[in-house]
Amino acid sequence: MKIKVTSVYVDDQEKALRFYTDILGFVKKNDFSQGPYRWLTVASAEDPNGTELQLALNNNPAAKTYQQALFQQNQPAAMFFTDNLQADYERMKEHGAEFTMPPTDVTASKIAMLKDTCGNLIQVTQLMWQG
Repeated sequence: MKIKVTSVYVDDQEKALRFYTDILGFVKKNDFSQGPYRWLTVASAEDPNGTELQLALNNNPAAKTYQQALFQQNQPAAMFFTDNLQADYERMKEHGAEFTMPPTDVTASKIAMLKDTCGNLIQVTQLMWQG
């Protein structure tokens, strides 16, 4: 069994697509509509056939409440991994990313947190141990 798709709720799919591709460096994988419904996914440029992240329009009141609560509690909606957090931090800052936490050493890893411009916090992590 594999994880093929996971979702993050966003308040604006176009803005989310720009953030996840232009800032994080993902690639658009699927983008099609049927009536008012739009299926939009991105994937890692390093593994374009790997797990996809659906940028799901947040038009669900329960999901909006959950999204806002996570954000207010400083909890990330998603976590992505990198081999060089400092280099990715600098690249993303140059592209206009708004970080709420710069690269910070924590137990066995280094993390940074940034806003995705669509209602979520995203954590970027570099593992500092070989496990």
